Amino acid sequence: MVDQSQSRVARRQAAKKAKKNKTSIWKKIGLLILGLFIAVAIFGIALFSYYIFTAPKLDHSLLTEPASTKVYDINEDLFGDLGQERRTKISYEDLPDSLINAVLATEDVRFFKHSGIDIRRITKAVISNLTNGFGSEGGSTITQQVVKRSLLTPEKTMKRKVQEQWLALQLERAYEKEEILEMYLNNIYYGGKAFNGAYGIATAAEMYFGITDLEELTLSQTALLAGLPQRPSAYDPTVNPDLAQERMNTVLSLMVRHGNITQEEADEAAEVNVEDMLNIPEITQTPYQAFIDQVRIEVEEKLGADIYNDGLEIYTTLDPDAQEHVEYVLSDESPIAFPDDELQSGLVVLDTKTGAIQAIGGGRNRETGGFNMAIQAKRQPGSAIKPILSFGPAIEYLNWSTYQQIDNSGPFEIAGSSEVKNWNSEYGGHVSARYALQQSLNVPTLHTLEEVGIAQATEFAEGIGVPIPEDGLNIRDGIGGSKLSMSALDMAGAYSAFGNDGIYNEPYAVTKVVFGDGREENLKSDPVAAMSDATAYMVTDMLRSVVQNGTGAAANIPGLPMVGKTGTTDNNVDIWFTGYTTNYTVAVWSGYEDSTRSVPSTHTTVSRQLFKNVMTEISEGVETADFEMPDSVVRVEIERGTNPPQLPSEYTPDSQISVELFKRGYEPKERSEQFDKLDPVTGLVAEYDEEANQIEIKWDHSNEEDVNFIVKYGKEGSTSNESQTSDHSFTISQVEQGVTYTIEVIAVNSNSPDLTSEAKRIEIRIPEVVEEEPEEEEEEEPDEPDESEEPDSDEDNEDETPIDDENNDNNEENSDEDIEDDAVEDEDTGNPDTEDNE
Repeated sequence: MVDQSQSRVARRQAAKKAKKNKTSIWKKIGLLILGLFIAVAIFGIALFSYYIFTAPKLDHSLLTEPASTKVYDINEDLFGDLGQERRTKISYEDLPDSLINAVLATEDVRFFKHSGIDIRRITKAVISNLTNGFGSEGGSTITQQVVKRSLLTPEKTMKRKVQEQWLALQLERAYEKEEILEMYLNNIYYGGKAFNGAYGIATAAEMYFGITDLEELTLSQTALLAGLPQRPSAYDPTVNPDLAQERMNTVLSLMVRHGNITQEEADEAAEVNVEDMLNIPEITQTPYQAFIDQVRIEVEEKLGADIYNDGLEIYTTLDPDAQEHVEYVLSDESPIAFPDDELQSGLVVLDTKTGAIQAIGGGRNRETGGFNMAIQAKRQPGSAIKPILSFGPAIEYLNWSTYQQIDNSGPFEIAGSSEVKNWNSEYGGHVSARYALQQSLNVPTLHTLEEVGIAQATEFAEGIGVPIPEDGLNIRDGIGGSKLSMSALDMAGAYSAFGNDGIYNEPYAVTKVVFGDGREENLKSDPVAAMSDATAYMVTDMLRSVVQNGTGAAANIPGLPMVGKTGTTDNNVDIWFTGYTTNYTVAVWSGYEDSTRSVPSTHTTVSRQLFKNVMTEISEGVETADFEMPDSVVRVEIERGTNPPQLPSEYTPDSQISVELFKRGYEPKERSEQFDKLDPVTGLVAEYDEEANQIEIKWDHSNEEDVNFIVKYGKEGSTSNESQTSDHSFTISQVEQGVTYTIEVIAVNSNSPDLTSEAKRIEIRIPEVVEEEPEEEEEEEPDEPDESEEPDSDEDNEDETPIDDENNDNNEENSDEDIEDDAVEDEDTGNPDTEDNE
């Protein structure tokens, strides 16, 4: 019993101890959590204190008139002061109640009740940010917006949000509500691309509706203006009238919800068409506006900042001299003969080595804030895409040479689609890659793309900034007439890589942005090796042929080392020319806003003319180095027509030799035998057939096939007559007696007429044939000759002396020996005119 009692006591003590240990563990966990909470709180307080301590001070001058954005050119000279151009101020007393109600219903319905921050609105924003990600919804009051736009940077960070709320509380202590609302409505940005933007409600009313007294605003106009600040670019009625209409109706609904207007009033106002309300005055365009368009895009995309509203310092790559000349050639004073006022052109000038945009021509007769034809217009590239999708990738991935032989035997067949033809409808055999690009032939180009493959062509094009469609490329994109569309800026960027040893720099207009708090952001693009230097140089050399001997001859600039490529789409809808030197790259597109309208056939060189004019001007007085061939490329003499390529022999005529480029290690080693000299004829003899009055010529030759013979002959040393035969004999008929005939025989290759032998020559004299007189009875010879008769000459006696058979045989034998001797002597006799006669 004692043992059992002790056992129960031990168990109770163990249980008590276990309970105590369990309580101790939870206590420790609780203390740990409390400690972490306190640490986080202390860290949070310290961090928030740091944010508050580093917040900028309230600056009355910035609150009443925010800093404008200053834009500097490549020389760091100011050329744009955005935000200062049009800013009309009003006081709170000038604001009609309907406008105040519309603004507060849309932006901050509890404005007159909170102390600068709205806890209820912040809570809603926090929930949205937790569910949709930080920055998805803002809880900013009007007071916070004044602070943010006047004193802080536009970045979405915790630091900025804390400073914004702190400064909003300070602002509410320093100013009355009416003053704060006045600050807001005087400085907020209202968009308006058609007139380069408007700051402040008074300016916006004037620019959109031509109204200078805000009391004259209708309910529809008031609702439209109140809805713009949230997204001024998206809701801009001059750009997106449908979205602006929707936004106006949203504001009207909010005013009804908060009791500012009745539903009937809202319905009546909603029936007014936004576009019918607009009354936009004519505005002088901001200098270099086409360039500023690109600046705005880059700053917004890379930094999320607004150049019209954030008070920035922007340093750009703009060359004012180049920009002014580009605007000049697109103006009414242009030296270029445009067919009409409607034809548009977009033009971009880049620094070939860095990708820095030096000038942008946004179009002709361009309205302020209008569509930018150089950076916004996306059109089919036509044949300008051929170096990018076909020949560049073929050299890069397939190690092609500029001599590569490509099928050009007939139209290119595409399954399930119409065939593709050459623009000149000329076909035949194979052509070199250089010639195909030089003459912009479609068929060899598509055969090239077919061998490269769409996947590799896409990879190559993406590497130099070409925007590939989401659903990819097809074979017809190889000649630029399918799904692919590009801007002049895209085209200039892609071509500049060829002129920069294969290094691609994404085109950029902004080098640096300085925010109001002193923070700097570098926006220069980083260089990327997009292709080998061999590919870049070989494409460049092929494009040199385009401007010297091909379709781009009208753009060639004598004395300037430059290259380029034309591009034309079906029915002359899009006309391109892109070219470059080692300093500059210029891309030009011309066409109509109506993408189905054709450029007149009399003006299809307009892009080439613009390129030539601009490139000549910007290169004036600038040292332009020629393109330097890298060690990875070799220049090789090739015998034309050989496939695969072969080196010429010592007999290859100069006319059959071309100089082409190969990647080092891929140049040909074998030498052609096509033009090796043929053996001369042997056993050349000529016999006179007296009965037929003709000369029979015979010879032998070592080749039995693929050989013809040229027979030249004439009298007294001349060989003015010429015939050709495949036989080993030839007959000269109706010869003239008493003269000497000269005969030459030359062997010639029947497949390659330039391949000949040396000439073999022989001469034969044709005797005079005299009719024999009948024999008279032999008379007794007188003792003395008759003095009245003159003795016959030796030549007459020789001609009239009868020849017996034996003597005749001997004479013929001697004659044959003489002829053979002559023939032997003539084996070493060449004909200096043989090649010319061929």
